Amino acid sequence: MSSTPSNKFLPSPKTVAILGCPFSGGQPKLGVDKGPIHLVQAGLINQVEELGWRVVFDGHHQFEDISPPPNGVHVNATGDAAVDTLNASIAKLRSPLFVAQVCESVASAVQAHAEMGHLPVTLGGDHSLAMGTISGTLRAYDQACVIWIDAHADINTIHSTDSGNIHGMPLSFLLKLNPPAPSPDSVLAKFDWVAHLPAERLVYIGLRDVDKGEKEILKKHGIKAFSMHEVDRYGIGKVVEMALDYVNPQRDRPIHLSFDVDALDPSVAPSTGTPVRGGLTFREGHYICEAIHETGLLVALDLMEVNPALADAESVHQTVTVGCSLVRSALGETLL
Repeated sequence: MSSTPSNKFLPSPKTVAILGCPFSGGQPKLGVDKGPIHLVQAGLINQVEELGWRVVFDGHHQFEDISPPPNGVHVNATGDAAVDTLNASIAKLRSPLFVAQVCESVASAVQAHAEMGHLPVTLGGDHSLAMGTISGTLRAYDQACVIWIDAHADINTIHSTDSGNIHGMPLSFLLKLNPPAPSPDSVLAKFDWVAHLPAERLVYIGLRDVDKGEKEILKKHGIKAFSMHEVDRYGIGKVVEMALDYVNPQRDRPIHLSFDVDALDPSVAPSTGTPVRGGLTFREGHYICEAIHETGLLVALDLMEVNPALADAESVHQTVTVGCSLVRSALGETLL
């Protein structure tokens, strides 16, 4: 069954734009680019239409006009310690130019749909794409807030990252935590297009695998996070209420919900790149989506990190099915 509380920001007829983004450049594991294709092949479009939404789907974005630059960024020593430290951090990044170009393209697509009154549902792909999706939302709704559902904080800066994988860094770019580009031709300048999300308009739910440097960043900038400790202590209903009270106290801001399936326990969603035990249950994940829908404030949704290449066929089917179900819950499907 579906529930249709009026959405405060979307016109009638209510329209979802499904954006398939088969992209894996923000991390090293093959297969996450196949996630959107599996979700659509599982019948997601028809499922959303059965909830009463008009669906726009123009196929999967293949980024045909964007060719990956060479993987490494090579810089020479300058003799200036500060510059050399910055360059060394930049050199660690995995495919930064490619990620920046793809995410900028995604931002434009999300923005265009949002400005037409559509609700963009972006299917990833790795979570670096959120730089693009959230930027697109903020261009259309400059007061939007973000609810980030994830096992990981994804807020490493260029200095704190150990791996250089940008799927663990999108929020540091959105919150403008990285140093400014030293010159227009710097790699960092290629991220200048990323919109600014104020820290007070971000809240996490589900964290349980947070790097040491990320913990320091969260504390330093006063970023609100509800880890699995709080979920265990208060229950998911109270946690969602507290998260909304923090990031959207008057219930008047548009909401961008960015959901990484690794927020769920691996027993629920096993086919993902960085599974961590002790995650959200099936119902806790769905309750979050249901509760956000009930606010009538949802304007954009990401479903990220479904990776069909990392498990057996049954586990892939389980994860894809759960992914579709989360999208339906965020768009109004109810238990009764």
